[in-house]
Amino acid sequence: MTTKIYCISGLGADEKVFTNLSVNGCSLQYVPWLKPQKKETIVSYATRMAAQIPDPSPVILGVSFGGMMGIEIAKLIQVKQLYLISSIKSVAELPSWMRIVGKMKLNKLLPTRSYKYTEKVDNNRLGVSTQEERDMVRAYRRNADPQYLEWAINEVVNWKNNWQPDHIIHIHGDRDKIFPIKKLQNIHVIPEGTHMMIFNRAAEIGAHIEKTLGEKAK
Repeated sequence: MTTKIYCISGLGADEKVFTNLSVNGCSLQYVPWLKPQKKETIVSYATRMAAQIPDPSPVILGVSFGGMMGIEIAKLIQVKQLYLISSIKSVAELPSWMRIVGKMKLNKLLPTRSYKYTEKVDNNRLGVSTQEERDMVRAYRRNADPQYLEWAINEVVNWKNNWQPDHIIHIHGDRDKIFPIKKLQNIHVIPEGTHMMIFNRAAEIGAHIEKTLGEKAK
């Protein structure tokens, strides 16, 4: 029987990040981001995201902010297994500079369309290394809904989570500059993996998912 894995992309991204991911015996089902309602809480938003998942006990895979959203969804419904890719599990794993940005509300001062001036720096932090990746990330930035981006960035830098489900497997690259590995615990490391590894190291990620599917995290 084919297992469905419900995939949630990172901030501002879409299903294209999963283009190279394949897991034998599984079908990947993309869960699209929704337009945030005015002053919507992350709990309310997660409730609407969960409504897009028909399986009563799903396997969820979340990349970056998608992993954080996967944890919020797991607070609301029973999750069979949760995979975090290039993400974090709790406020303790949130980089210090992000906490400072959230506390001082600095994210409110930065225009979401400033990517034209920060593209090279942002690409370096993401680990973008090919023209295909540059084109894909540029398209995300141009097409992302500003209202969603403002809401999502605010939720990332102000995330206060200290809970995680039992069946969680965290896969992370040791070259990730968005969520540096030094603050993370209980992870499966992809050597030389960057924040873009769901796209450019998909074979290794898929192999580890195949190996651990159905297992309880250790």
